[in-house]
Amino acid sequence: MSPADWTAVGLTARLAAVSTVLLLLLGTPLAWWLARTRSRARPLAAALVAMPLVLPPTVLGFYLLLLMGPDGPVGRLTESLGWGRLPFTFAGLVVASVIYSLPFVVQPLQQAFEAVPERLLEAAATLRASPLDRFFSVAVPLARPGFLTATVLGFAHTVGEFGVVLMVGGNIPGATRVLSVALYDHVEAAEFASAHRLAAGLVGFALATLLLLHLANRRPRERAT
Repeated sequence: MSPADWTAVGLTARLAAVSTVLLLLLGTPLAWWLARTRSRARPLAAALVAMPLVLPPTVLGFYLLLLMGPDGPVGRLTESLGWGRLPFTFAGLVVASVIYSLPFVVQPLQQAFEAVPERLLEAAATLRASPLDRFFSVAVPLARPGFLTATVLGFAHTVGEFGVVLMVGGNIPGATRVLSVALYDHVEAAEFASAHRLAAGLVGFALATLLLLHLANRRPRERAT
């Protein structure tokens, strides 16, 4: 592969790592709230979280551009704080990736939290454990497979993003040109050998990710059996 392709690989890995950490930090409390709340706003919140699953990436990217642009509320806020504009920057890619991959992290965590037996949380409460203690000492250990699934899916989905990152980040070598965009460039230039190498690498990464997820989720079931 060319040096530019290796740069795209490194940028993609950094984007996926940063986005996954932020997704876990934001998605964990959101998933816990969705799993435990009885609020009437829960269906609407769940629908908003799941929207990237059905919304065309270009639509999401277009509205993110409007929000983060110079005339958008987020753009005006970042300008006033001295952060500059987010579109066509690595920070803008992170924002877009976090929003687009949010359901791939929140939904596995929500399902894992919903599977935590209520009686165990109640037993911890009778021992005077605070809500925070019950969360970290009871819910988190039992939801460990959900955290693993959320981490792997969030990272892998960020690696494979194309439409959103192209709309928000453009195609700036060394700054926003991620692996999927580099593959598109090779196809556009009829450089099919280079495109094949990148595509084959992504196929291998996807297969390895799914195998890892399958093996990791099988072990807890085997121990339970």
